Amino acid sequence: MVSEAPPFWWRKPDWRAWGLSPFSFLYGRIAGHRMVHAHRASARAPVICIGNFTVGGAGKTPTALALAKAAKAKGLTPGFLSRGYGGSLDVTTVVDPAHHHATAVGDEPLLLAREALTVIARRRAEGAERLVREGADLIIMDDGFQSAHLAIDYALVVIDAGRGIGNGYLVPAGPVRAPLRTQLLYASGILKVGDGSAADRVVRLAARAGKPFFTAAVKVRGQEDLRGRNVLAFAGIADPSKFFRTVETLGANIAATRTFGDHEHPGEDDVSDILDLASREGLEIVTTSKDYVRLMGHHGRADELLGRCRVIEIDMVFEDPQAPSMIIDKAIAAARERRLREGSSVRSG
Repeated sequence: MVSEAPPFWWRKPDWRAWGLSPFSFLYGRIAGHRMVHAHRASARAPVICIGNFTVGGAGKTPTALALAKAAKAKGLTPGFLSRGYGGSLDVTTVVDPAHHHATAVGDEPLLLAREALTVIARRRAEGAERLVREGADLIIMDDGFQSAHLAIDYALVVIDAGRGIGNGYLVPAGPVRAPLRTQLLYASGILKVGDGSAADRVVRLAARAGKPFFTAAVKVRGQEDLRGRNVLAFAGIADPSKFFRTVETLGANIAATRTFGDHEHPGEDDVSDILDLASREGLEIVTTSKDYVRLMGHHGRADELLGRCRVIEIDMVFEDPQAPSMIIDKAIAAARERRLREGSSVRSG
């Protein structure tokens, strides 16, 4: 899977998209076939998958965190299942934020592990089984909507209202991961995040397909005292411009920015550049929670940067406060039906 989205993917289709479209056709045939025909192992707990239609971020991690909080409020013990993208470990592992670094387990699992039990696994079925053995009675899978070899009881697909599905083309001509109509077949519900009309076409398609539709917004936790401050903002996420807009909504004046690839670890020269520029210009340094955890465990001046960073923490807030609880209830009911079907097939066999 492509991890970096070229800028032209998010613009009106041009000669690059048209030229790559034959490859997109082939990619779409393969991706769609895998979604339809993949063998999916059955987990012993309900599985909620937080996915998106496209390459790049749409708010999956804060959505997963919001559902975990809702599950805890219902008396459940949620567990996160992640592939551990960006980490070096290739064995199924329970993530320990006090012990592991992002270089080993990935940045997103470190953030998830602050909220609930988290397991990284290259084989999702193994990871799901480990979560159950560790005490989880609800599995929240971060990504894996198109590719996971695990039965999903509720697939919540997150779409950014400002970016939508970009130019609408499949990889490599655009950001779409598999044919949209195939993806909609396997989606249980759609979550539109933020303001804008870029996602409206997909929302209409989902509505015609009878899929539930939810809305949510990203809310910043605190940071009111940034108003009027001059800052240097840096981010290594799928859409750094979204983070910069968030900082501006806090009233801060962004005097300088530094961007890195999604999940990219800043090098020593990058760290020194940020620190030296901020000192020279008298700027406060702000970053995302993912970038902050990626700095942990590095040598050199990374500790100094950690000490000077202000982390902009965000929460995913559903417009309907009851929506997360309803999604969890639907997943539990679907899992119960799945197990009944499996029991019936065993008896009939």
